[in-house]
Amino acid sequence: MELQQMRYVIAVAETNSFTRAAQRCLVVQSALSHQIARLEKELGARLFERTSRRVRLTPAGAAFLPAARQCLDAAERAAAEVAAAVGEVRGLLKVGLIPTVAAVDIPAVLGEFHQRHPKARISLSVGASDELVEQVRQGEIEVAFLGIPVTAHPRGVMARELARERLVAAVPPDHPLAGEASVDLRRLASEAFVDLPAKTAGRAQSDLAFAAAGLSREVAFEVTNADYLARLVGAGLGVALLPPTYVAGLTGVVTIEVTDAPSRAEYVIWGRESPHPAAAAFLELLGIGAE
Repeated sequence: MELQQMRYVIAVAETNSFTRAAQRCLVVQSALSHQIARLEKELGARLFERTSRRVRLTPAGAAFLPAARQCLDAAERAAAEVAAAVGEVRGLLKVGLIPTVAAVDIPAVLGEFHQRHPKARISLSVGASDELVEQVRQGEIEVAFLGIPVTAHPRGVMARELARERLVAAVPPDHPLAGEASVDLRRLASEAFVDLPAKTAGRAQSDLAFAAAGLSREVAFEVTNADYLARLVGAGLGVALLPPTYVAGLTGVVTIEVTDAPSRAEYVIWGRESPHPAAAAFLELLGIGAE
């Protein structure tokens, strides 16, 4: 069983296509198909169901895929450790972040990391804080940037708090509150809100604040993307509570100080296990030792 064969299986599973998998792996389709057929013969089971319309994993393929990913990760980490032993950082660094991260200039940090370690590759994914914690805990990504209520703390991972900030109200420019210097939660409670989905860490910041004040509010629109959330506010569909450093980069909305606003804490987190060289180098760039 060869590592290249595992790469081909993973590519087909992720693209649901032998053609797209071959393009991703920079090989001709016939070579990729041949290698997968060889592997299936060696294993004594078909890994994919192939029809004229689609390709999908068989039960045997679904069982094989996680182990194949683990083998490739282990092989890549071994190569990275050897390179680190001679002073070179390489391998794939997987970073996750929330869309509204503001404590760190992510593009600038990634640019400096790439300049320092040009042989390291970076995979960047955007998600919700609770999802990112689980992905770091499971080893699917190495480092993540979160924003959570100040009363919470990331569990099952290593964590460093980066900053805290009070949320502000974002309203359309023609909203009756747009000219106010400040408002309180009671005054905002009658407004229709645009917010993140229920039970997410980003939503919890506002839900907990209104509940603590004994107030209820209507969330008229739930969106999973913070950028689109701001667009809905700008379109006059509701108001939102957002981090001030994030809103500062937006156009089409007006921000108002909220006197009893909830606060959020931004964290960088990483796994409990010893980080691989690329992750360790990235944390060092952030001024964080991988304790």
